[in-house]
Amino acid sequence: MADIKYEITEHLGVLSESPKGWKKELNLVSWNGREPKYDLREWAPDHEKMGKGVTLSKEEAQELKRILNEH
Repeated sequence: MADIKYEITEHLGVLSESPKGWKKELNLVSWNGREPKYDLREWAPDHEKMGKGVTLSKEEAQELKRILNEH
């Protein structure tokens, strides 16, 4: 399996933190050198390990915001 390269280009916020220190964060992340996307997932305290997450384009994030605002 090929290594996945990532760079957190901007930290936007923390939604929650587990007792073990993992944080559910919203960040802008560049995956394999591509344009950064909104990324929501759990990260280990050192950002060396991550959980499964969701990556959204700007348009998808705007649509999610619209849906959440309606509810």
